[in-house]
Amino acid sequence: MNKLATFAGGCFWCMVKPYTAYSGVKNVVSGYTGGQTENPTYKEVCTGNTGHYEAIQIEYDENEITYEELLDIYWKQIDPTDAYGQFADRGEQYRTAIFCHDEQQKVQALESKRKIEKEKFQGKEIATQILDAGIFYPAEENHQNYYKKMRDHYNVYYKNSGRYGFIKSHWDRQNVNREEVKEKLSSIQFEVTQNDMTEVPFENEYYNNFEKGIYVDVVSGEPLFSSTDKFNSGCGWPAFTKPIKETALIYRSDFVYGMDRTEVRSHESNSHLGHVFDDGPEETGGNRYCINSASLKFIPYDKMEECGYGQYKKYVE
Repeated sequence: MNKLATFAGGCFWCMVKPYTAYSGVKNVVSGYTGGQTENPTYKEVCTGNTGHYEAIQIEYDENEITYEELLDIYWKQIDPTDAYGQFADRGEQYRTAIFCHDEQQKVQALESKRKIEKEKFQGKEIATQILDAGIFYPAEENHQNYYKKMRDHYNVYYKNSGRYGFIKSHWDRQNVNREEVKEKLSSIQFEVTQNDMTEVPFENEYYNNFEKGIYVDVVSGEPLFSSTDKFNSGCGWPAFTKPIKETALIYRSDFVYGMDRTEVRSHESNSHLGHVFDDGPEETGGNRYCINSASLKFIPYDKMEECGYGQYKKYVE
């Protein structure tokens, strides 16, 4: 049975895309909630007088993706310390809030908020409200999946609004102790995982390795990819059709060098891994996860048990 999750994170255009990469998410709708005006229009909500938030409502299968995982994705899209809007968008309609559909969601949302406040913001007040879900009014059709319908305008807005810069500088640069990581990694591993560098194609450790086993995050050891899903793409870097678990990855818009790509980062350490493209084998879904060898550590199948990855053998066999 599918469930609902409702989040307000500023402009709803920018909140849809981050969730669409996860198969457990069945649908994401942009809309309005939390106010007093019935069936509001976009124009009415933009006045700030309706009491409504711009929000998204997610239909998800909790057997594939948990509410806690949805919350984790949510926090990494916003500045939760801003009480008056998000980035370039100011006003009540752009405030952040988590709208809970039952008591369990409320408990999880409150705990998640406390954790973010303590661990990420060192006690700085989190402005994001935890509220009971009410009537959700879907927005006009032209606002649904805006990142697809108006791709160029969306990309310019996402970058120039300040959201892109905040996410990169705050969430993706302050997740680990860089000095400790630097001591642990080689120079190329540090530059790739911490500074988003891309290694040289065909001159990296795993691009032509097809031995049986799994690939884990070189920083945290988190399992990421299986040899079962690795294929020879000819690109010069390790290529996979899918991760072991989708929520082990974070997806980011990437506009470096004037390109429009989707960056892939690891969930646990937030290390830069590479990018995902839609030119992979059609029979396996069409994705090509193009990953830097320097961001990975390979665990051979016959070493998985002793290295503590025995439970992941099922993904290789």
